[in-house]
Amino acid sequence: MSWSGVADAVLDVQLITTAAAVTFWCLTVLGLAVLVARRDRRWVAIGIPVAITGALVPTGLAAVLIERVWRPFPDPLPHAVYWWSATAVLAVALLITRWPFRRRDRPRVPVAVGLVVAAALAVAAAAGQINLIFDAYPTVRSALGIPEFRTVPLTDAQARTATTVRGTPLSAQWSPPPDMPSSGAVVSAPIPAATSGFPAREAHIYLPPAYSTDPRPTLPVLVLLAGQPGSTDDWLVGGRLTQTMDAFAAAHDGLAPVVVLADGTGGQFANPLCMDSRLGNAASYLTVDVPAWVKQNLQVDPDPRAWAVGGLSYGGTCALQLATVRPDVYPTFLDISGQAEPTLGDRGRTVQEAFGGDAAAFSRNNPADLLAHNSYPGSAGAFVVGLDDREYRGGIERLADAARAAGMDVHLTELPGGHTFSLWSAALEKELPWLSRRLGLTS
Repeated sequence: MSWSGVADAVLDVQLITTAAAVTFWCLTVLGLAVLVARRDRRWVAIGIPVAITGALVPTGLAAVLIERVWRPFPDPLPHAVYWWSATAVLAVALLITRWPFRRRDRPRVPVAVGLVVAAALAVAAAAGQINLIFDAYPTVRSALGIPEFRTVPLTDAQARTATTVRGTPLSAQWSPPPDMPSSGAVVSAPIPAATSGFPAREAHIYLPPAYSTDPRPTLPVLVLLAGQPGSTDDWLVGGRLTQTMDAFAAAHDGLAPVVVLADGTGGQFANPLCMDSRLGNAASYLTVDVPAWVKQNLQVDPDPRAWAVGGLSYGGTCALQLATVRPDVYPTFLDISGQAEPTLGDRGRTVQEAFGGDAAAFSRNNPADLLAHNSYPGSAGAFVVGLDDREYRGGIERLADAARAAGMDVHLTELPGGHTFSLWSAALEKELPWLSRRLGLTS
């Protein structure tokens, strides 16, 4: 095997399997054992307790700061995140604390290298365990930020063909040319907030194989949103978007929706609640600026019936919000593991920070309230949640009932799993056939 083959094999190692979990446990135990091992009573009596204290106290303070003071997330982080973080800090603390107890009469370099390697293994293994909680990085390649998909410049996406193929369903009118690419491509683009002024980050856009042909089919559009915290490339990494879309396209003559991974938060830890409020005009950005830019710069179907919005967690909540506030823009939605309502942690804080205490303003943006007072006979949607998602499952089930009562054509899918990227990628794959029929792509 060549060096490139070896490198590819290493980069493609899976990080979210049972074997990976066992490996991370073993490396953690091995690394800590090497760091702890020492025949010195002072080390046992003083050094180890100092290291443990040096790990638990900062981690505990960080947990209090994050959960009680800063509160950057609407829901608490799993306890396991803090325990594994403490484990990583412990490895570093043991490495540092060993220095005053070193034996000056022995060679130090080989021992020091071994200790550094042991600490690095323990830290990496702890990070791997945290990754397993969220399934965020499926492979070594994705963890290192190395793309697993084909990219093209924005100018290629903006180039228009003189001839297009239209029809409903589009698949009945379409015949793929022999020179069609075998896979889709991803393009990055800053979508200006011309109307909203929202501080959006760069978007990523998946273009299916059929988009790169001449004549070009007028494809439907799916605006897909990440969670919070999150970024516009989360669906490309943990969500395995390109793999899912390419597989669908391969089974449908290169056809799949154009997927716009737009920014719904304005920052990794920002939470504007997907509303127009004191926290920013996220709703206007996603319902005005994004559709306008896409229709002007990409050759897609402009009919709202060919447009959908979807997302995971915060993004799922946001998708339902936009579908209830602006059904004329997004009459189709995909709510994956969304919250019962937009929140900064509790209703009082949310209303105060977003609307200065105006509860009526919040209700005008809250899907549950809108579904209770309005009718949506032209809208349709899919709700998806994990069977093990105790935090979000009840809310999703209640919202699905409310949407149905409001005249929406909706269905609820409950899949094995929790609040993780494995569930979210499986949800997209599961709902893509329904979504494509709804958007007029397939029959």
